[in-house]
Amino acid sequence: MLDRSLSDRTPPAEAQDSLPVSERIRARLTESGQRFHANDNISAVLREGELDALRAEVAARMQGVLSALVIDTASDHNTAETAKRVAKMFVDEVFGGRYRPAPELTTFPNVTRLNELMIVGPITVRSACSHHLCPIMGRVWIGVLPNAGSELIGLSKYARLTEWIMARPQIQEEAVVMLADELEARIRPDGLAVVMEADHFCMHWRGVKDSQSVMTNSVMRGAFRTDAELRREFLSLRRDA
Repeated sequence: MLDRSLSDRTPPAEAQDSLPVSERIRARLTESGQRFHANDNISAVLREGELDALRAEVAARMQGVLSALVIDTASDHNTAETAKRVAKMFVDEVFGGRYRPAPELTTFPNVTRLNELMIVGPITVRSACSHHLCPIMGRVWIGVLPNAGSELIGLSKYARLTEWIMARPQIQEEAVVMLADELEARIRPDGLAVVMEADHFCMHWRGVKDSQSVMTNSVMRGAFRTDAELRREFLSLRRDA
């Protein structure tokens, strides 16, 4: 079978320009070998003006969903602009962590050689379950054991980075690992701990409709994994917060 080159397989620029913006972005991601799962950030491949076009495309497709649900948006004043509102909410807010680059985190050196436990939290988190796109609402605590070579970041930056990670569809178990990876890469501490507890509306709102269940999970790195006393101190102070 004749093997065609990449240039043969790639549509010409004019043909690509006629495609919906989601297909153009998807083709770019596929060509570069970049994964685009629900909890992945794809901001690096987006071009100027494409978020506006994506918002419009999502609104048009959401209008189709409303029509399929037999909702008369033409005469129902409550849903007349719902498709546009939902598109803006998805692209700019609840899934915005997929389309925005990571927030700028100004770091500063550990001049005084701090090496004591620091705890940040609780940080309010809002995310969405990738199974049903239902809300996940909860809190995160972060424990850091810095060393002389660690880069320190301001208190608000923990919240900004957490919001960026959480603003995308995902499952809680993966979200805390992603947050831990981002923090560890930036701070380079001797130890890092992340605990998240959250209500999942895919359980509260549908299915078993259990309003009492809360999910808690943690990631322990470095000294928090090997030093039981440090881990107990962090967990105890978190409970008292």
